[in-house]
Amino acid sequence: KKKKNFKIYKVFVINFVLDATGVGYAICIIDIYMGMYYNTIIGWAVYYLFASFTSQLPWTSCDNAWNTESCMPVTNESFTANQTTPAREFFERKVLEQYKSNGLDLMGPVKPTLAVCVFGVFVLVYFSLWKGVRSAGKVVWVTALAPYVVLIILLVRGVSLPGAAEGIKYYLTPEWHKLQNSKVWIDAASQIFFSLGPGFGTLLALSSYNKFHNNCYRDALITSSINCLTSFLAGFVIFSVLGYMSYVQKTTIDRVGLEGPGLVFIVYPEAIATMSGSVFWSIIFFLMLITLGLDSTFGGLEAMITALCDEYPRTIGRRRELFVLLLLASIYLCALPTMTYVSIHINFLNVYGPGLAILFVVFVEAAGVFWFYGVQRFSDDVESMLGKKPGVFWRICWTYISPVFLLVIFIFSFLGYKEMLGEEYQYPDWSIKVGWAVTCSSVLCIPAYIFYKFIFASKGDCRSRLKESFLVNNRNDSNASTDPQPISV
Repeated sequence: KKKKNFKIYKVFVINFVLDATGVGYAICIIDIYMGMYYNTIIGWAVYYLFASFTSQLPWTSCDNAWNTESCMPVTNESFTANQTTPAREFFERKVLEQYKSNGLDLMGPVKPTLAVCVFGVFVLVYFSLWKGVRSAGKVVWVTALAPYVVLIILLVRGVSLPGAAEGIKYYLTPEWHKLQNSKVWIDAASQIFFSLGPGFGTLLALSSYNKFHNNCYRDALITSSINCLTSFLAGFVIFSVLGYMSYVQKTTIDRVGLEGPGLVFIVYPEAIATMSGSVFWSIIFFLMLITLGLDSTFGGLEAMITALCDEYPRTIGRRRELFVLLLLASIYLCALPTMTYVSIHINFLNVYGPGLAILFVVFVEAAGVFWFYGVQRFSDDVESMLGKKPGVFWRICWTYISPVFLLVIFIFSFLGYKEMLGEEYQYPDWSIKVGWAVTCSSVLCIPAYIFYKFIFASKGDCRSRLKESFLVNNRNDSNASTDPQPISV
């Protein structure tokens, strides 16, 4: 039987209005949205993986039924910017079939092949999570370590290609003027949130299984360092291939690359198709994508499952396997629109689901812990675990730098949401309203709990209710006093 030192969300270290039930439910809803579109993208990779088991990759030539007259291989000397490549047409016309829809106003039916691939992803996720972190932990040994083997193999292959040196040079050459663009900072923050998991509850859920005196300081440094180094390594893998593609197309690197899914499902497969042994490289590349995707979706869904099982141990915790089944089935049904002919617009759900809300939720978490609970009290908690207090550097970051930086990033992302959506497609007005409703569905959990706490969970006049709403319960070990303590605001 598992033993825990911290409950998730509601009694992590504190239990008060700004960092408890409201934030916990907001994170759970964000995790649902992430599961809806993230597993669909993994399903695309599964589609590509099965399509790779042929003698010749189907996106190598323009002789297929889905190709158009403007299709031309990039290796053709007559190739111009007006032509489309076999890889692009395979992704857009075969995998997604987006030409059958005119946008969100006409989604079309669910594409059966994509629905089957995504269903297979959900089945894998279920059997990895149904028993808890013990079953997920065994799977993660494969999904977390296998991509490193593939990355190294792809790196060795990439740097041996002609033009790879130019790609790596382009990768390592800083463009300082782009730091003036707010989108760069927003993308960087979003990347950290998705890769490390702060705000998604992943770190809280998994760390709750640690022993009380586990060296969380060491773990935080190791995890952050490995994450950054992995991203740095992946950059060499990607840009060595982009340099090769610029060499093949006789153009500049900035004209080769595409953002988002286009880089993974068009540019890289296009490069693989021109290599010798292309089938082998394609198989291991998409295997890597699938394992990376599964590893990430495990963390987000496990956070939500652990939180709800701990919050409702009698109704949900005792029936974890059934709950996980019903949860994943519900997410799959909600994700069906992402498997229609408009699935290319999946970035819409990314922006309005976790994209905007996660920045606000993380700011509230930081402000709640370090401004209301207090850095001094938080440092005392860390000292009780590690035997020493955090240094001045960390306390300054917690008090000033992190919360203010998160607030600024959230404001810029809120004001620049149109830039995050992209300019390729003009979203209809009704979809923008739906998008903001999706964002509010998670964010409003926080003020909703404030209202509930003030009206129903407090007693006395307005002043007494307000004071009681800002009481902290220290519950960081089994012997700690549960008497409420006032917060110094």
